[in-house]
Amino acid sequence: QVQLVESGGALVQAGGSLRLSCAASGNIFSINAMGWYRQAPGKQRELVASITSSGSANYADSVKGRFTISRDNAKNTVYLQMNSLKPEDTGVYYCNAYLIVPGMGMAEEFDSWGQGTQVTVSS
Repeated sequence: QVQLVESGGALVQAGGSLRLSCAASGNIFSINAMGWYRQAPGKQRELVASITSSGSANYADSVKGRFTISRDNAKNTVYLQMNSLKPEDTGVYYCNAYLIVPGMGMAEEFDSWGQGTQVTVSS
């Protein structure tokens, strides 16, 4: 069984910083793309940032210049450094990863999600 476990969510004032972490565990051969999504109350889940296995990153326009995604492949972990936080960054942040796991006779790619971590930015 594989799982993603997020940590780092908290209540912070506008202008502050937070660092989210997400660690993958279980019988994993490797990990392809990893990413962070968020969902605000009453809104759809949206992509915040993603990173390929080689380290190429992509960001939503709303967080460019403020958020940085990184990963440690040796630890199967992805991070999201969030600076200059705004109230509109409030939401539940979910980690996503495409895990390469043992399958029926060959490796398979498994789309895995974490349970979410709450980020609240007060004005």
